[in-house]
Amino acid sequence: MKKGINIWSFQEGATIQSCIATAKKAGFDGIELSLNESGELGLQATDKEIHTIAAQLKDADLEIAGLATGLYWSYSMTSNDESIRSKAIDVCKKQLELASALGVDAILVIPGAVGVDFIPGAEVVDYDRAYDRASEAIAKLVPFAESAGVSIAIENVWNKFLLSPLELRSFIDDQDSPFVGSYFDVGNVVANGYPEQWVRILGERIKKVHFKDYRRQAGGLHGFVDLLAGDVDFPAVMKALEAVGYDNYVTAEMIPPYTHHSDQIIFNTSSAMDAILGRSR
Repeated sequence: MKKGINIWSFQEGATIQSCIATAKKAGFDGIELSLNESGELGLQATDKEIHTIAAQLKDADLEIAGLATGLYWSYSMTSNDESIRSKAIDVCKKQLELASALGVDAILVIPGAVGVDFIPGAEVVDYDRAYDRASEAIAKLVPFAESAGVSIAIENVWNKFLLSPLELRSFIDDQDSPFVGSYFDVGNVVANGYPEQWVRILGERIKKVHFKDYRRQAGGLHGFVDLLAGDVDFPAVMKALEAVGYDNYVTAEMIPPYTHHSDQIIFNTSSAMDAILGRSR
């Protein structure tokens, strides 16, 4: 498995080039970038801008581990507003296009939400309608994923939706496409489950993996802690990943970064991942 770091782990406002340099210095194999509304890697990104990012990665001898986006919190595939659902599909199409250009094999996709506690005023959608809308949206996107040669990897996230590995497995299988799978976030299931069980049940459907850690006793968003400081049974997770034949990137997503000396979280995370992956430094 390769060791990656998500760009959200860096101090807000840091340039992609500076994040690449820090990730390389910290010993990562790759960095996961994010599609944003605007900026260096925005919805209006040009071929020239994408070429510049690709060149920066090549110059640093660093791979691109994945392409995420936080835009699905604003543009949900399950929204009661049809125009928002349409925008979410457009976002995913752009994400697939950019991923193909950058050489990414799978993108992180949040397939909508029933409710989101950490976003004040977020709409609440009936679960059955959310399921149907999400399934319909992904089905529309499958041909674009196949054409791009990039998989749509559904993330398990705190959206009150697809709450069990059995449900997520069925959701993926209903699409009947090798270009739809799971972006499995280890830490996101600890509040009410066991990540090693999710890995076993999702199996070969897992396209990408996020590493986070979570302390149940703290609860809520405050439960997310540094790797190896929480309740994730990483030896069991690694055993399960190896058992299902997973050999792609495991990418740390450390949110939020440290208040002071923010780059230190990158180096601490790299060392923790070496221990988890059994690498010597």
